[in-house]
Amino acid sequence: MPRPLRRRRDLVWGQQGNVQPFSDEDSSVETLSHCSSLSERTSAAEEAGETEEMAEEDFQYKLKVYIDSTVDKSAKTRQGALDGLKTAMATKILYEFISERRMTITDSIERCLKKGKGVEQCAAASLACLLCIQLGSGIESEEVFKTLKPVFRTIHNDGAANIQARQACATSLGLCTLVAEDDIMDVYATMECFESLFTHSYVREDGSRPSVNPQTTQLHTNALLSWALLLTICHRSLMNDDVNMRIAAGETIALLFELIRDVDPEFDYDDWEQLCEQLNALATDCNKHRAKTDKRKQRSVFRDVLKAVEEGDFQSETIRFATERMVIDSWVKKRTYDAFREFVGSGMNYHLQANEFIRDVFELGPPMLIDSAALKAMKSSRLERHLYNAAAFKARTKARNKFRDKRVDVGEF
Repeated sequence: MPRPLRRRRDLVWGQQGNVQPFSDEDSSVETLSHCSSLSERTSAAEEAGETEEMAEEDFQYKLKVYIDSTVDKSAKTRQGALDGLKTAMATKILYEFISERRMTITDSIERCLKKGKGVEQCAAASLACLLCIQLGSGIESEEVFKTLKPVFRTIHNDGAANIQARQACATSLGLCTLVAEDDIMDVYATMECFESLFTHSYVREDGSRPSVNPQTTQLHTNALLSWALLLTICHRSLMNDDVNMRIAAGETIALLFELIRDVDPEFDYDDWEQLCEQLNALATDCNKHRAKTDKRKQRSVFRDVLKAVEEGDFQSETIRFATERMVIDSWVKKRTYDAFREFVGSGMNYHLQANEFIRDVFELGPPMLIDSAALKAMKSSRLERHLYNAAAFKARTKARNKFRDKRVDVGEF
C-alpha cells in the first residue's frame, strides 16, 4: 500500500511540476509588455498631436497665402483669396490669428472695395462682416469699421456704382454698425442713410407706384432690412442719461406701434413683457439723482407711451386757433405737429390758420376768410377771459389738492 501511495504522490507532484511558479523574470517581462503598450499609446497620441499641429500650421499657412493674394494683380486670384478667407472665417474661430493681422486684412478689404468691380466688391463687403464678427464688439472691430464705414457709405449712396456692390454694402454697413458702432448718434445717421434709399420705393401721394427695376428694388430691400436691424438696438435709448433722448425714444416706440397696428391690428410683439416693464419703470421713475422737472416730464410722457403700447390709446389734445379747432388724436399727427412747431414756434397758430400747405397736411381744408371786424367781434372780452381763467385755476387747484391728500394718506398708511 505504501508504494502505490508514493506513486500517486509522485504522479501528482509530477503533474504539478509541469506548471512553473510566477518568477521575477516573468514579472519583468509583463512590466515591459505593459510599458511597451503604454508607450505605444503615448507615441500614438503624440503623433496625433503632431499631425493636428501640422494641419493647423498648414491651415494658417493657407490663410497667410490668401491674405497676401488679396493684393494680387489678377482679379481672379483676388476673388479666390477673398472667398478662401470668407470660408475660413465662417467655419472656424480664428480670433488670435485674425487679431494680429486685422489691419492688414482691413487694408485689403478697403482696396478691393475701392478698386474691385462687382463680384469682388461683394466678396470684400461680406468678408468685412465676418471680420467684425470674429473680432466681436470692442476696440479692435471699431478700428476696422472706422476705416471701412466711409467706403461703405460712398458705394451705398453712389448711383453710378455697381448695383450688386451697393446691395452688398447696404447689408454689410448695417451688420458692421450693429457690431462695431459705439455712438448711438452715428447709428441714427446710418439709419437715415438707409432711409434715403428705401423711401424711393414708397407709393406716391397720387397712389402710383415708382418705376424701379428688380435690382434697385433689392437694393431698397437690403437697406430696409439693415434699417430694421439697427432699430432693434435703438430701444437702448430708453436708458440714456438725457431725458429728451429717453422721451424721443419712447414717443418713437409709440409711433411705430401705432403705424404697425394700422397695417396689422393683431400685431404681437415678441418681447412684450420686457418692453412694458421698461416703459412702466420710466413712467414711475423716482431716481433722486434726476431733476424734479425732468422726472415729472418723463413720467407724464411714458404714461401715455405705456397706454399706447398696451392698449393702443392716445391722449388727445385740442389746438385752438382763431375760430377753428384741431384735435391731435394720434402719435402720427403729434409727431408731425411737433416737427412743424419746432421751426415755426409761436407762429404755429397763424400757419394753421393761413398756410395752405400746413392746412393740407392736417386736413383742415382751405383757409377760412374772416375779416378783422368779424374776428374782433368773435373775441371774448378781457373780463370774460379773466373769469374763465379764474374758474379754470380754481378747478385745477381742487383737483391737485385732492391728489395730494391721497398721497399723504398712502404715506401715512
